[in-house]
Amino acid sequence: MAITRPEQNDQPNRLLLISVPRTASNLLLKILNIPNQPNVLTSPKGGYFFFDAFMAAGKEGRLNKPLSQWTDNDKTEVQNAFQISLDNLEAYSARARAENKIIFAKEHAFWVTNPGVFTSMRDGSNKADDMKSFHVTTPDSYGAPTFSAHNDTILPDQYLRTWKLAFIIRHPALAWPSLYRAMQKISQAGYMDEDGIKGMGMANMSMSWTRQLFDWAMEQPDVPSQPLVIDANDVIHNPAVVVRFCELAGLDTGSMQFEWGGNGVVEKKSETWSADRASVGDAAEIKRQRSAAAIMLSTLEGSTGIVKDKAPAGVDVDVEVAKWKVEFGDEVAAVLEKATRDAMDDYEYLKERRITV
Repeated sequence: MAITRPEQNDQPNRLLLISVPRTASNLLLKILNIPNQPNVLTSPKGGYFFFDAFMAAGKEGRLNKPLSQWTDNDKTEVQNAFQISLDNLEAYSARARAENKIIFAKEHAFWVTNPGVFTSMRDGSNKADDMKSFHVTTPDSYGAPTFSAHNDTILPDQYLRTWKLAFIIRHPALAWPSLYRAMQKISQAGYMDEDGIKGMGMANMSMSWTRQLFDWAMEQPDVPSQPLVIDANDVIHNPAVVVRFCELAGLDTGSMQFEWGGNGVVEKKSETWSADRASVGDAAEIKRQRSAAAIMLSTLEGSTGIVKDKAPAGVDVDVEVAKWKVEFGDEVAAVLEKATRDAMDDYEYLKERRITV
């Protein structure tokens, strides 16, 4: 039976997918065929509007220092980066409204978390006070900004409520070692050093920010609709779940694809990774970003369909830890094991609330 997209008045007009690195989010976008969805507008990256802000926040170890050790220039640079990111997202949103389309964005949960949350952890300072240093200005049409208990993002409650939220998750014992492998390759390509691997890797090896934002959404009485959760294992092994996700998200199921590159040409998303930054003029930085993107997207770009062995049916953490010791050594294996076990409660909580058919 063919499934068609809902009527226009039933559709959300702003769809935000919250992900964590290596959770098959790019595969999900490939299957949904986001660039060719007739009723969707997004950036050349499929979102990631806050990438530059995340990079600015993590620059020079800033997130590892209390705010009292930040210079005024540090604070201004990071706050401006978040403001520019938001303004860019709003420009796309305005264009989507004008074209009667859904604006789609994908962001990693950590990337939109207010840096003040992390700086306050360093010296026990007041979180709310630290967060104020990075607040962005939203248009008056959203109302006076407030931040409720579960909203540690850079985005006010009033703004977030205008978005339909969706979340993609993956078993930590599969996601975290995959992220570490990718970070190693990026390091070998000269994009970051070992400290960068540890900082960026550990910062992203968490599902607590995803769970917190999910809980925030469930508390809201006036969000467009209940948040969606999809597991990477279902993305890879259960097409019916992806179709259901597509339907619930208000997208066109007729545009979906489970195979691609049949004509021998596989689209290279990494080649357009920095297309929306071409006006910046930093050719070297754009080249580095494209190189890093090619590494992160290597499996997807080398495929012509879903690679099922990337998601085994069952995962035994003890067995995986033994493999990590052989592959990475005891020290890294211990770090990955701790990150995995720490994330399991959040993962299981979200998994219980995922879409099923």
